Amino acid sequence: MLQPSGNKSETPAAPVSRQAWLMLTLATVGFAVNFWAWALLSPLGPRFKDSLELSSFEQSLLVAVPVVVGSLGRIPVGALTDRFGGRVMFPLVSAATILPVLYLGLAGHDSLAALLAGGFFLGIGGTAFAVGVPLVNAWFPPERRGLAIGIFGVGMGGTAISALTTVKLVDAQGMATPFLITAGALAVYAVVSALLLRDAPGRTVPTEPLTQRLAATLRLTVTWQASALYAVAFGGYVAFSVYLPTYLKTGYGLEQADAANRMAGFVLVAVAMRPVGGWLSDRFGPVRVLGASLAVVLVAAFAQSPSPSLAPIGTIAFLAMAAALGAGSGAVFALVALLAPANKVGSVTGIVGAAGGLGGFVPPLVMGALYGSFGSYAVGLLLLAGVAAAALAFTSTGVRHAVARRRVPPTAVSAGR
Repeated sequence: MLQPSGNKSETPAAPVSRQAWLMLTLATVGFAVNFWAWALLSPLGPRFKDSLELSSFEQSLLVAVPVVVGSLGRIPVGALTDRFGGRVMFPLVSAATILPVLYLGLAGHDSLAALLAGGFFLGIGGTAFAVGVPLVNAWFPPERRGLAIGIFGVGMGGTAISALTTVKLVDAQGMATPFLITAGALAVYAVVSALLLRDAPGRTVPTEPLTQRLAATLRLTVTWQASALYAVAFGGYVAFSVYLPTYLKTGYGLEQADAANRMAGFVLVAVAMRPVGGWLSDRFGPVRVLGASLAVVLVAAFAQSPSPSLAPIGTIAFLAMAAALGAGSGAVFALVALLAPANKVGSVTGIVGAAGGLGGFVPPLVMGALYGSFGSYAVGLLLLAGVAAAALAFTSTGVRHAVARRRVPPTAVSAGR
């Protein structure tokens, strides 16, 4: 039975202000709206494959481009958030995402080149994650950050909004409709966040140049440890959220709408488990939560590799992976909150978030290429099981030792953040 990790203070938890909860709510809504935009192309992948006669690799590339751009963009956006704060960056990122959304809906969906160009700039929406984590982190005391950042992570459910609505809106009202609705939501949020969002009082503002801060961030051990783990946990989530409709349509012959709905179910389970992972990390420590999550991914991926019947084995395997990947993603940022210096949380978040997104970029391309070569997804799922096993071993050794070295008195922990 799990026992508390022992790295928490015995003193009562510091109170959290109503304004802190309001800022968390606003940040979570902004994350969801931007992720909704970021995921617009994924549910339409099978449609574009048929209408534009794309290969499996081209379809995978189409849905992966926004992922990689949004991931790499988190590095400078996270550093800029450290400098200028979420109050400036959230409205800016949201407003900038409106243009590619409108372009894709109104003009940029008639050729692969146009879709790739629009998808490239659609990646801006994916950088919102690197804005929200440092903003939320600064508003909450150390012993509440795992839960707070986990709740913020619920915003990744914006991909579920896209999965549940995009195909239905296109079928009912035409291609432009979901893009116009999303652009309107982005515009409303940009205005609301500009008026209401605030940075935490006493927020630590770095004074060093951007390149110097990024170099210092890259020298932190936690940057690389959290990046490796987030590439597996969140990367696995992103990979399935963008590729699962294709996987289910190709591997099981499901209709596009049915596949999109099942993908939405996967997303919702992962989203629900992210704050649970953060809360459990506050209670028992992120290492234990990560270890349990990775073990579940290992078993579920292995069980799904021979493509069993969806009822019940396949469904159980995918939902188990969704729960584990969601909880593991929450635990990674509980680890960041525990180990990262306060004035580098945005920079660390940017790099770790980039690693997570890149972790989601590679698997769809690999799965598409492997299916094109072998006519089966078994090898790809066995590769996922192997990666989960390696991450589990790393968590149980290097990461565990790093956390143990940081078990210092609460006053020192608070001062070091």
